[in-house]
Order: sequence, then structure tokens, then C-alpha cells
Amino acid sequence: MKTKLITFFVIIISYTAFSQVRLPELISDGMVLQRDAEVKIWGWAANGEKVSVHFINSTYNTNANNQGEWFITLSGLKEGGPHQMQINASNSITINDIMIGDVWVCSGQSNMELTMERASPVYETEIANSENSFIRYFEVPDKYNFNEPQKDLQSGKWEKTNPVSILRFSAVSYFFAKELYDKYKIPVGLINAALGGSPAEAWISEDALKEFPGYYKEAQRFKDSTLIKQIMDQDQARIKGWYNLSNEKDEGYKDPDGNWYNPDLNTSNWATMKIPGYWSDTKLGKVNGVVCFRKKINIPSSFFGQHAKLILGRIVDADSVFINGVFVGTTSYQYPPRRYDISSSLLKEGENTIVIRVINNSGNGGFVIDKPYEIISGQDTIDLKGIWQYKLGAEMDPLVGETFIRWKPLGLYNAMVAPLLNYRIKGVTWYQGESNAERSVEYNKLFSTLIQDWRNNWNQGDFPFLFVQLPNFMGTKNQPSESNWALMRESQLKTLSLPNTGMAVTIDIGEWNDIHPLNKKDVGKRLALVAQKVAYGDENAIYSGPIYQSMIVDGNKIILSFTNIGSGLIARGDADLKYFAIAGVDKQFIWAKAKIENDKVVVWNDKILNPIAVRYAWADNPEGANLFNMEGLPASPFRTDEFN
Repeated sequence: MKTKLITFFVIIISYTAFSQVRLPELISDGMVLQRDAEVKIWGWAANGEKVSVHFINSTYNTNANNQGEWFITLSGLKEGGPHQMQINASNSITINDIMIGDVWVCSGQSNMELTMERASPVYETEIANSENSFIRYFEVPDKYNFNEPQKDLQSGKWEKTNPVSILRFSAVSYFFAKELYDKYKIPVGLINAALGGSPAEAWISEDALKEFPGYYKEAQRFKDSTLIKQIMDQDQARIKGWYNLSNEKDEGYKDPDGNWYNPDLNTSNWATMKIPGYWSDTKLGKVNGVVCFRKKINIPSSFFGQHAKLILGRIVDADSVFINGVFVGTTSYQYPPRRYDISSSLLKEGENTIVIRVINNSGNGGFVIDKPYEIISGQDTIDLKGIWQYKLGAEMDPLVGETFIRWKPLGLYNAMVAPLLNYRIKGVTWYQGESNAERSVEYNKLFSTLIQDWRNNWNQGDFPFLFVQLPNFMGTKNQPSESNWALMRESQLKTLSLPNTGMAVTIDIGEWNDIHPLNKKDVGKRLALVAQKVAYGDENAIYSGPIYQSMIVDGNKIILSFTNIGSGLIARGDADLKYFAIAGVDKQFIWAKAKIENDKVVVWNDKILNPIAVRYAWADNPEGANLFNMEGLPASPFRTDEFN
């Protein structure tokens, strides 16, 4: 009898635990629900369990199916809030502070992921004035799964915008939302599902990947968890071994007179180089491993006892920094800007020593040029550019890099997109392409497939899909040449053939030496302009710069016509039009003259009597390309030919 009672209570306890109604991470305090649409509220409970949802004076009843899944549908929601939702089953859940407005999924790679904290030096005022409970942000955890679409996220919460929380927000997403809120005064919910370095194929479902047999095959390969563990273990062992060996070989750690960050070290036999720059340009040559840099600087009395910032641009690849022998900061990879706090007690009046230990695992090591290198305290600045001493600590073979499993096809779709598909949205903003630039011609089909795939699986029609065209990046060229980044921009431009899509052109706001340009405010503003037209139906919105439409040949000239000219075409800066190239029957492009006539562009070069094609801003970094409309929006790069 005792055994039967124990069994009975175990069954009751197990049933009670199992029957607790549960909600997805997205359905939680502070959420934003999509206005003027059918909105699903869903979750899990016991098989057949009755669930009721009370929201804005209405109650909705349903039962969980035999998989324990349930949902109800809200409709006719009007913008506003905050509201409260009560969900009752065998237990009760209350969701507080709900807003009704427009919900945008913001996805892509690192330029969508880049946070306001990263961009904070240029947006201090915007951050300080960011308090706004009508803009909410949800960060999707960075996860992957190759085996099946996930039904929920592992974690996440909705956050209101304030000067503290905003530091975690995607900068592009925030500025996009702020522009929309300022114009329409409608609450905005941002769901950020982005991952640095991710290629487009990682964000596509398994069925859609079948159009790309190579990617589909790779996705099947990574369903094997044993293979993933084997690769990760091998990568970890190789990388750990490389860094351990570099530390063992580093003469800076073995010097009998002390470590090389000792401020009293005798450095009379050290070489010198100009910073910023790369040591491959010195007599050290193309060496990988550990190199130590030192510089003595004089600190004025105004710095004494003051908190200061050490700004070291960007360093390739990793660095550890010491001032007067005291460690002040480290960064493990090349992309983040180096910004280190200096305590008020560390700097002294007179001579101070800065030591930077740089670890470069492949390519050219050193200090990225055209970046700030300085110490800042209040309004005072000490420039650190110039001659530094350096010495090789350890020479190493190049490190074979990590296998980025998280970037493999399908994985991000299953873990970071699939759990969102029940959540009603206004649309998507997308900033990605850098990781596909070496396969730029393929990208048009790949990206188009992604858009159609998401629309099919979200099951809410052709919702607005807005994207950012890649900005200018890398060095300039003296002559017209081929460019993968130009081809990538063309693939993005062609994607506008899909309905309800829009593109923000950013060819003028990149940074030649940084794949992560900090001007995210203009990117967000331009996306918001596109949204005004595509998502909000404002037919009067000037939302795009000039887009090439057609050409005619007139003698030795080619006359170009454009759409989206706004109030008219201009050459920004009241200068001559730049970065036009022209080709004759030999298909060899040379620089051309160009001028605006009657809102068309006339292009010619007297050396070519029978021109057949024109290209504009056709380069990785067409610095100075200046065709705009009067509203200040740049023309998209383009070519009239299809020579390759």
C-alpha cells in the first residue's frame, strides 16, 4: 500500500511539473507586439490542457494539442501601451509593460551586430539623450544548430532604451528605430539576430539550401556532433599550442634583466619604426609572432592625478598594454578599437613609459594607419604617433586559423531565425555581404533565396525586407579595375527586383582601413528613409539616391538616365563628377569626363570615339565618387556592361 501511495504522488508531482504552462523567451515583459495585424501568442502546456489569455478587455481560450503546443491569435491591436497580459492554465503568468507598435528583425553580420558601446566615442550625446521607453530591444543569443529548427531561444529579454541599456544595442538598429519613432511616434521593437562574420548561407533553411548543392552537402556534414567536437578539439589544441609556444619563445619573458615591459629596461639596442604602420615594412620583414613596442613620453602637470584614456587605433592582431610597468588592458583580436582606461594614479609628471606587446598570428602585424593613437584627459591630448622602439620577442610560423563552425550553412537559421517565426513582424533590416564578397556573383541568387525563404517560413506575405549595400572599403586604385566588392554591390542592387525590398546606399560613409565603419547613424537614417517608402507607403518620400536606368550612345558620348533623382542630380561638393570610366569596343575601361545635363549624366573620353559601356564607382573603395541627388543621397555604383 505504501508503494502504491508513493507511486501515486510521483505521478501527480510529475504531471503538475509537466503541465506548467510555458512561454517562449520572446513572449515576456516589455515586449512589443505588431499593430494592425494578426498576432500569435503561443507556448507549451500539458496535452489537452486548457489555456486562457486575457489581453485588453478580451479573453481568448484554447487547448494544448497532443504535443503540448497551444496558441491564440490577437487581432485589431492599435499602437500604444503599456498593457498587461494574463495567461492562465494550471498556473498563471502575468506579462507586464507590453507595447503595441512595429516590430523589426535586424539581422546580418558584424556591422549589424556592432554595438552602441563600440561606436560610443562618436555618439556620446546621442547615448546621453537616449531615454525612450517606446523603443525596445531584444538580443537573440548567438547559437547554431544543424539538426533541426529550434522552437525557442535559450535566453533573452526585452530592454527599454536608456543611456545604460543602449550600449548593448546594435547601433544601426537603434538609429533606424529612433528615426522611425521620431517621425511616426509609434513604439518600435527591435529583435537583433546577427552574428559577426556570418555568410548568407548560414541564415537559410535546409529546404531552401537544396538550390545550392555545395552548401546543402556541407550542412548535412555538420549534423554530426562527433565531427564538430573533433574539429573544435583539434582547433583548440592547435591554437592553444601556438600561443603557449609563442609565450615560451618570447625573449621578452626570458630577458635576465626583467620583462620587456619593465620601464627601467635598457633598450639601447632596440630598432625603431614609425607608428602607425606595419613591421613588414621595416627590416624585420614579414614575420609572425610576438613583437614588443616601447615609447617614452612626457606627461605635463595637467594630466597628473586625472583619469585618462589611452587610444591605440587598431592593432593586428592582439595586444597587451603596460604603462610604467602596470598592465592597463588587452584585446585578443584585430577588429575592435583599442580604448583603455588609465587610472588617475598611474601617470606621473615627466617621463612615462608605454609598452605594447603585439601578437600577430598571420599576415602583416602592426598598427592600422589613419587611426587615432593618443592619450586623452579632459580637453588635453598627447599624440602618440611617431617613432617607437621595437624588438622581436618570438618568431612563429603562421597560425592556421579556427574552423568557424558557427558560420556553416543552415546553423544560424535553425537556432536564431526559426525560433522567431511565430512572432509577427513589420519587416526585416539586413546588413551583410562582406563574408560573401569573394563569391559576389553568386550572392544575388543566394540573397534572393534567403529573402524568399524567410518570407515563406514567416508566413505573412512579402513583408518589407530592407538592406544595406556594402560601403567603400580597402585601398584606392589609380586606374579602373575589377572588384569583388563592386560585383557584390551589383548583386545587392539586382535584389531590388524582388517585391517590397529596399536598399540603403553607403558608398560614401565607409572607412578605407576598417571593415567596421563607425558611422552607423547615417546607415540607420538611410534605412529609415527606405522604410518610409517600402514599409509605410509614403509615396512622397525621397528614400534613395540615383539608380542607373538606361543609356544611349550619342557619337563619342554616352548619356545615362536614372531613377530616384529626387529634386535633381548634383555633383557633391560642387566639383566635377568623379569615378566614371568608359570603354570602347576593346572593353578596356579608362577614366572619363562626366557632367550633368537636364538630370542626365553625359560621359566621354576624347580617346574613345565609339564608346560602348560606362562604369561608375566600380571599385572596392571609389573614394570621391560624388553623384548624388539634391536630397543628399548617393547614387548606387553601377555598370552598363556585362563583360564578366
